[in-house]
Amino acid sequence: MRATTSGLAQSVHTRLLAHARHAGLDPNLVLMRYTAERFLYRLSRSSHVERFVLKGALLLLVWLGEQIRPTRDADLLGFGDLSDEAVASAFRDICAQPVQADGIVFITGSVHVSQIRDEDPYGGKRVRVEGRLGSGRLRLQVDVGIGDAVMPSPEWLDYPSLLDLPRPRLRAYRPETSIAEKLHAMVTLGSKNSRMRDFFDIDALARSRGFEASTLAQAIAATFTRRRTPLPEALPLALTQEFASLDKEVQWRAFQRKAGLAAGSESLAGVVARVAVFLAPVLEAARRGAEPGSIWPAGGPWR
Repeated sequence: MRATTSGLAQSVHTRLLAHARHAGLDPNLVLMRYTAERFLYRLSRSSHVERFVLKGALLLLVWLGEQIRPTRDADLLGFGDLSDEAVASAFRDICAQPVQADGIVFITGSVHVSQIRDEDPYGGKRVRVEGRLGSGRLRLQVDVGIGDAVMPSPEWLDYPSLLDLPRPRLRAYRPETSIAEKLHAMVTLGSKNSRMRDFFDIDALARSRGFEASTLAQAIAATFTRRRTPLPEALPLALTQEFASLDKEVQWRAFQRKAGLAAGSESLAGVVARVAVFLAPVLEAARRGAEPGSIWPAGGPWR
């Protein structure tokens, strides 16, 4: 049995390396994605599947058809008891969930839960889990946000599989919810905002997907209400060229390098301008409580 398990792990590792070479990707990032994917599959097969909702950068693969920027962790929204003990117990259950062999073994005794403190005033839990792929050590970080009503309601989806293994089926954010939460961060952080990934993600979604103004406005209004934040009366600093002209261009270049994007391929000013065209009319409609009937085709503009 041990030899068979070792052989499967070696086969999986070889196939992941081949995928990375073929796609021109960093092998370590491919391995991280596979680790997160197989954790999500265990979650989808467990009794905790209704308790968590997938959010964050892992969903860009679903929404855009490709992983446009790498991510080293997973993000979930959690419901129910989110004490350290309850979250740790749930994650140990998920790690031990029997599934079709995929080469990965998650170590239940490695589950460690801590409080999220950086960049998230609403708190949550950070869970670290260790695993093995053969003799290789794996590390997975999962940030669990505090659950609340989500607008629009989460959808059930089948998450893509790298190696044609059974796909995780679980609840997930819709793009409108993600955009609303990113906009909220832009408004509340103001000039202190260093989350360049939010501008990149919203711009990518607006260029690649269509949206209904009414659904997006409702998501924005619900997010600001839930987080007890008034909708801004004027255009937020983050959607102006004043923001792009601060020291943010340096942060933008650093983000591009870290994400493996072509340096100098796009200025922050250009991205901010496009995001403002996309979000400003909907933000105004949300503030006025209007029901805009406009449609945003992929790439815009509003019609």
